[in-house]
Parts: sequence; C-alpha cells; structure tokens
Amino acid sequence: MNDQYLDAFIRESEEAITELNNSLLDLESDPSNTEAMDSIFRTAHTLKGNFGAMGFDDAANLAHAMEDLLDEMRQGEMQVTPDLMDLVFAGVDQIEVIVGEIEEHGESQTETDEMVAELRAVLEEGAAAAGDGATDSGADPTGDAPEEVVDSVDIDAESVEDRVLRAEISVGDSDMLGVDAMLAVEAIEERFDLLDSTPDRADIEDGKFDGTFVLYLDAPDASTADAELGTTGKVDSFDVTDVTDEVTGAASAASAGDEPTDVAGDGSDPEQEHSVDEIKSVRVDVDQLDDLHGLVEQLVTSRIKLRRGVEQNNLDSTSETLNELDKITANLQNTVMDMRLIPLKKVVGKFPRLVRDLARDLDKDVEFTIEGEDIELDRTILTEISDPLMHILRNSVDHGIESPDEREAAGKPRTGHITLRASRERDHVIIEVEDDGAGLDVEGIRNKAIEKGVRSPEELDAMDDSSVYDLIFHPGFSTADEVTDTSGRGVGMDVVHDTVSQLDGSVNVDSEPGEGTTVSLRLPVTMAIVKVLFVKVGDEEYGVPIKNVDEITGTDAAKQVNGKEVIKHNDEIYPIVHLDDTFDIQGETANGDGMLVRIRESERQVALHCDSVDSQEEVVVKPLEGILSGTPGLSGTAVLGDGNIVHILDVVTL
Repeated sequence: MNDQYLDAFIRESEEAITELNNSLLDLESDPSNTEAMDSIFRTAHTLKGNFGAMGFDDAANLAHAMEDLLDEMRQGEMQVTPDLMDLVFAGVDQIEVIVGEIEEHGESQTETDEMVAELRAVLEEGAAAAGDGATDSGADPTGDAPEEVVDSVDIDAESVEDRVLRAEISVGDSDMLGVDAMLAVEAIEERFDLLDSTPDRADIEDGKFDGTFVLYLDAPDASTADAELGTTGKVDSFDVTDVTDEVTGAASAASAGDEPTDVAGDGSDPEQEHSVDEIKSVRVDVDQLDDLHGLVEQLVTSRIKLRRGVEQNNLDSTSETLNELDKITANLQNTVMDMRLIPLKKVVGKFPRLVRDLARDLDKDVEFTIEGEDIELDRTILTEISDPLMHILRNSVDHGIESPDEREAAGKPRTGHITLRASRERDHVIIEVEDDGAGLDVEGIRNKAIEKGVRSPEELDAMDDSSVYDLIFHPGFSTADEVTDTSGRGVGMDVVHDTVSQLDGSVNVDSEPGEGTTVSLRLPVTMAIVKVLFVKVGDEEYGVPIKNVDEITGTDAAKQVNGKEVIKHNDEIYPIVHLDDTFDIQGETANGDGMLVRIRESERQVALHCDSVDSQEEVVVKPLEGILSGTPGLSGTAVLGDGNIVHILDVVTL
C-alpha cells in the first residue's frame, strides 16, 4: 500500500476521531443539539467510507454499525442515555485502537465482531440493551482481553511451576477486615506460592477492598486449590479459576516483541487511554511553501556568487555576499519556524473526552471549557506539554472538583467548572488550567512538607502561601489521602515542573481555599534558535539570552546593603550574583572588577557579575538531558562555529 496514502488516511482518521469525540460530548450535554448530531453522523459516515476504501473491512463494519445506531438517534427512534453514550464512546475507542495499530503495523489485529454484535443488538432491542453490555465491550477496546482474567497482574510466566489459579476470596463481614485478610493470605501462602494479588497485598492487609480480593496462586490444579482453601481459616468463601493460558499467553506476546500490557478485563491502561501521540504532520500554507522555494533559489544564487568571489580572491564581493546570506538565512529561519507552529487544539482536542470519562468514573459533574485553542506553539513544545497538561487536568477533576453533594453543602453549584485557557504574551504563550473546586489546603501542604522532610518548620513559617503552593512540584510530594487510578501516586506535578523547565518555561500555582485553583504554564512560542550575549568568567564562556538583558554597566555603582552587594536602578534594588562563585570558577582572571549584566525585572531582579562582555550571536540551543537535566542556572548548551560548546544561563534559577 502506498505509504503516502496510508499516512494521509491515518492523519485524517485521527482528526475525525477527535471531532467525533467532541461532537458526542456536545450531544451528551444537550441531546437536542441537532448540529452536533449532524456532525457526528457525517464523521462516522466518513470513517466508514475511508476504512472501506483502504480495505480495512472489520473497521468499516464497526463504523457502519455505529453509523446505523447514530442514525436511529438522529431520527429520534432512540433516546440519548448515559449507557448508550458509553457504548458509542467504546466504539470510538476501538476505532482509535485500530487506527493506532494500522499506523504501527500497517494492519489491525483487533477483532470487531463482538462490538459490532453489541451495537446491532442495541439497534434491535432498544437503548435498554446498552446498559447490559456497554461496560464490558467499552472496557475491552482491543477485543483481546481474556474473559476470566479481570485484574491487572504482573506474573513471570517462566517462574510458574504448575498452573496459575485465580482465587477470588471473601473473609466475610468483620470489624477487623484487614487483620482477617492478612491471616488468610499468610495461611494460603504457607500452602501455595503467591504470584500476585488484586489489590496490592498492602491494601488487602489494610482492609482496602470491596467484599472480595483476588490472589494468583501457583498450584497443581483447581481441585487442589479448592481443597486447600476449603480448610483455610478466615476464608469465608472462594471461587477458583484456572487462568494459566491467559497469563502465559500475554507474557509470551510481550516477550515476542509486542508492547507489554496489563492483563486486564478492561483491556486498557488508565494512564495511556487518553494519551496524545507525537505530532507527526503539519499543514503548511501554500504561500509559505512559495516563500521557502524563493529563499532556496536565493541561497543557490548566493552560494554561486560566494564560490566565485573566493576563487577570484575578491574580498569585497565575498563580504557583500555574506551579508546577503545573513538576510536570507534570517528569513529562512523565520519561515521554517512559522511552518512548525501548530494550533493548541491539535493537543487539547482530546481533553474534553478525558475530563468526561474521569468525571463519570468519579461520579462528579464537571463542565469543561477550552479558550484560545487557536493559539499556536512550536511542534516540539506542543508535543512535550501534552502529558503535563493531562496531569494537571487529572488533578483538577480528582482532587480539585468536589462531589456534587459536597459542593451543594458548601453553597456551590453541583456542577464543577474547569477551564483551559491559552493566551499570547509577546514571544510566550500562557496556558492556564482553572477550576472552581476546593482549592489547595495550605496547612495540609505545610504538614506534608514537614512529614516528608521537604522543608523545616522554621522555613515554612517564613514562606507565604504562594511559596507553599509551589511545594507540590517537589518529587513524590502529594497530599492525597488515598491513591486513585486517576491521579496516580503523587508523581505527576514534579513531571509538570521538570518538563516545563526543560522547555525554558515556568509554572505557577495560585489557589483560594474553597474557591478553586489555577495552574499557569508560561512557555516560549518557539525554541532552539536564541540570540545570546556572551560573557567571560575566568577561562569559561557563558551565553545570556538577549531577551533577558536590560543593561550592561561597570561595577562602580555596586554598594553594600546589609552585608550584600547590590546595585540600584529606578529606586529598585538588584542583588549581584557573582558567576565565578555560582559555578566555582577559580583563578586570577576571575577576580577582576569585571562588568555587570542587569537582568530585566520581569524575569528576575538581579545583576550578573562577570569578567567581561563579548559579542552577541544567534545560536542553536539544545536542552540539557539525562542527569544534567534541571541543573539550576543552566537552560542548555550551544555549539559555536568553531566547535566549542557554551552553556546558556537560566537567569531565573541562578
């Protein structure tokens, strides 16, 4: 199959899936929205046609069944109900899985028969049938999850000596549920090798399970397990199933080179279900292509002139040609950077569905709004911030927005509101995620910071609320009372901070108890090429982004205030940061009077002390990676024309 056609098909399908999801959300919130219904039907029809034209018949059959069901809804023959919408969303999810498989392997292995049968059954029996099976089908978008295994397990198939038995166990009603469960598990472990459990063993022994828990045992056969469990104290009732083939089959698939997946009845990983893939294509305006073509023609002409000037040893001609090349490359840079800009909606288009599913799982009413989705960002930046934004939204739904009853008791509307807002500020984009939930608990954060040793009580007493809020970005810091599948284990917000910092951006949190929380990301529109001022410190050279520099002066104006060296500008005090001390640069050349580079107040109110100031130049900045990532005072490195590497300063974290 022609790769060009296949790639175009995949990109169009991805856009259609996002459009379908969002139109379905509009319909769910307002079943009388005929515009949304028409869009849904039209998009489903397009997907069916595209799948058929490309020869993916199973996917075409699924899209056809969805189209027929949606037509019944459009004609008013079937009511829009939550269960029916769950089934339709499950169908969309399966189509998305199929498109992903086609992109990766050129074909899809997903079986659609079960989902098609369920959609057809609903068409024949009415919307009531959707409630009987929508959860099962929607939860298994791949169609590959074994029916008997309904838990996420982590079992090394090679370590299993006999058979894998899944034992669902109840210890009955008890005031000491966790203790009884612990005794039961310990007794069972004396008779069989314990391979895994659901939930985790720690949760079982804490009594954090609903009625029953599951143990995976290495046992000769089910009858042996039945006999032993029947004589185990504290075990009130049990149900044993042989799941050897399912578990070892999944392990074999993973070892054969497939992506490892949890063996789960829902067939999905909650963290990956709404992930945003790397942006692999952009749409380019024809005028930009014409500009690019014209600039390439100028480059070719200048190259010929430059070679001729060098051959003829004509310095004047060569110098003039180099000036031309400066202008051409600057225009070329601007054109290419513009071509890399992509609207924010390319990423946030999937978020309404994410918020809807999370809110439904948590029994919360949430209205989600997106503003400024046409704001453009560089392709790389947009790809990198998708996961941080997802973490922030998950936290807003899970920990920010209260349950409808809690909101009503607090005198608030039962429906919570979350807004993702983007705006342009010169060469930066500000993205805010604002919710009207419970807000951050300052005292809770302070107590957790003391408990985890993040800050001392004395340090916390000296910090204002804004500084305390920023502590949530500390690795592993979480004030959640319990871990949920939605928000994870407190590892999200530090990822947000690290990712944004690597992109030369910043993140800020503002909150009002009982009123809500706003998380703000400040990001550059483009990256890579930056104009910097080179400064010398001893034998080392550093680059300071020109956009951060306000003034260069001598050290004559330096004064001592409260034992600290400062300069004064417009009645404002600027502390002096000595770069030789900051980077521990020794030697006589690092001890002269030097120069002061005063940083713009909007960035940070400081002045940098260096030995000398050299030239200005545009450089390609590479972010720090690996163990150097997040190093205070440094944002990246640049390779100069002579091959030397220069560190680029991050004036905010110096």
